[in-house]
Amino acid sequence: MDKREGGSGVARRDGSDNGWRWWEGMSPEVLALIFSRIPADELLRAVPFVCKSWREAVVGPYCWAEIDIEAWCRRVNRTDVIDFAVRKLVRRSRGTLRRLSAYRVGDSGFAFAASFGNLLNVLRIPMSEISNPVVEKYVGSLSLLTVLDISYCLNINSRSIEAFGNNCNCLIHLRRNMPPPEIEFNHGNNHTVSKEDEEEAMAVANTMPKLEHLELSFGRFSDHGLDAILTNCKALRILDIRGCWNVRMDGDVGVKCESIENFRDPWEDEYNHFDSSADEESNKDPAVDDDDDDDDDDDDGSSLDFNITDDSDDD
Repeated sequence: MDKREGGSGVARRDGSDNGWRWWEGMSPEVLALIFSRIPADELLRAVPFVCKSWREAVVGPYCWAEIDIEAWCRRVNRTDVIDFAVRKLVRRSRGTLRRLSAYRVGDSGFAFAASFGNLLNVLRIPMSEISNPVVEKYVGSLSLLTVLDISYCLNINSRSIEAFGNNCNCLIHLRRNMPPPEIEFNHGNNHTVSKEDEEEAMAVANTMPKLEHLELSFGRFSDHGLDAILTNCKALRILDIRGCWNVRMDGDVGVKCESIENFRDPWEDEYNHFDSSADEESNKDPAVDDDDDDDDDDDDGSSLDFNITDDSDDD
C-alpha cells in the first residue's frame, strides 16, 4: 500500500479507482467544512455510505451547525414532515446550531429549534405556521439571533415581533414581507388602499433599534409607523417597503427615506421580491440557494433519510 504525506493526515491509495483517498486522515471538523456545500438531503442519503470516516462526520454534530433545508422543505411542503426533519437535524447538532433555514415550519419544529438555539445567529423560516404563544414561550433562548426571516408567517402578528425584539437584542436584519393585502378602491384619490394597521411597524420601531436591514413589503402601516421606524432605527442601511400603499412619505418622512443607503419605495415593482432568501448582509450570512426543483414533483420527503444514526438519536 502506497502512502503519501497529506496536509491533515496520510492518504491511501485506493486500488478500486486508483485515486488517493485523502479524506481518511481528515478530522470530522475538516470533513464538515467540505460537506457544507452538499445539500442536506444528499448529505444524509449518500455521503454516509462512502466510508467510515464520512459516516462518523455526518452522524456527528460538525455537519449540522448550519442547517439549510429550505429547498427540500418547499418540495415536501408538509409541516409535519418538516417539523420531524427539523427536530432530527437540530438534535444532531448537539447544541452547536448557528444557522437554520427552513420553510413551512410548525410550532413543534420552532419550539425544538429554539430550545437548542442558544448559539443560533440566523433563523430563516418564511411561510411557517408558527403561532404567537409558542414564539413568546421559546424566543427567550434566541438571544444571539442577528438575522430573522419570518416573511409570510400569517399566524403571528405584532405580539411575536415584539417578543423577538425584546429577546433578540443583537438583531440587525429582519424580513417580514407579506402577501398583498385585500384592497379597496378609494374613489376620492384613485388610489388602492388597505386598512391601516400600525402595530407591527410600531413593534419593530420600539424593540429593534439596531436594525440595519429591514424588509416590510406589503405592510399595512402608514407614514406614522414608518416615521417611528426611521426615528428609532438609526442604523438602517437597507429598507424595503414595496407594496406598502398606505405610506405617502409626506413631509419629513420622505426626507428621512432619502437618507437611507438602499431604499425601495412603495411604488416600485412589487412582483420581484417574493423570494425571501436574497441576502445583502455584510456579516457572514450565505444566501439560501432557493432551487424549487419544479422537475422533482414526485419527491414525497423520503429522500431525506434519518436512519443513519445510533439509538440515542431517535425520538
